[in-house]
Amino acid sequence: MTKKELSELYWLNREIEEEQRKLNELKAATTGCTTKITGLPHVSGIHDKIGDLSILIAEQKDLIELKIKQSVIEYNRLNRYIENVPDAQMRMILSLRYVNGLTWQQIADNIGGKNTADAIRKKHDKFLKLSVFSAKDVL
Repeated sequence: MTKKELSELYWLNREIEEEQRKLNELKAATTGCTTKITGLPHVSGIHDKIGDLSILIAEQKDLIELKIKQSVIEYNRLNRYIENVPDAQMRMILSLRYVNGLTWQQIADNIGGKNTADAIRKKHDKFLKLSVFSAKDVL
């Protein structure tokens, strides 16, 4: 599995946060708390602004729900892969990095001992480079 594949959960969760921010903007617009909504088309003329916003809010909620489902699927896929890694320390490194989203320093602190952030990262990179361990074997 590549770094990009392993990082998919992280990026899905960032997307969910961004979509939630957009939803909050839309909700605020219905109460008049904001005058500008970024990233939405601007239409001139007379129309039902609250009705339009209600439709956009419903669509935004659906989009967030879909991304959450994708995140759960990715979380399960990632955990299946990690569970099948034969080295216990590497399983911990992969889980802390890609499931919990910790930095290399936080992982080193969590593992303890004489492990530095750089040593953990290098071990991780070496594992991915040398690994013949394929996601296809797990999935």
